[in-house]
Amino acid sequence: MTEKRREKRIEEETKVSIKVLSGEDSDSENNVDYALTKDISSGGLKILTDRRLPVDTLLEIELTLPKMRRIVTIKGKVRWVNQIYDDDVFETGLQFVDTPPESVMLLLEYIYSSKAENQSKK
Repeated sequence: MTEKRREKRIEEETKVSIKVLSGEDSDSENNVDYALTKDISSGGLKILTDRRLPVDTLLEIELTLPKMRRIVTIKGKVRWVNQIYDDDVFETGLQFVDTPPESVMLLLEYIYSSKAENQSKK
């Protein structure tokens, strides 16, 4: 299968919080969820969550970058959802939108430093 993604990505499990900004749950008091990343790129994330988020839902994402000891806050949009276990776990693809240049640079630095670290371990 040919890789269609343009951005470099790393496979990494780290915590992320997501707040729904648009859609049916955006006005709810309980609209913040916690998830785990499966992979990270400068253009988006793949996460595991216990909640099905509809495609095109706009989110505020707080991503922990543990190796840099930083948290980056970015807006993202749900692009796809796969059900993993019944209605308990969902794999969700998020695309970053309206990303400030400094956040993109921070993500790129994190991704490339992680790739370099993984290469040196081989």
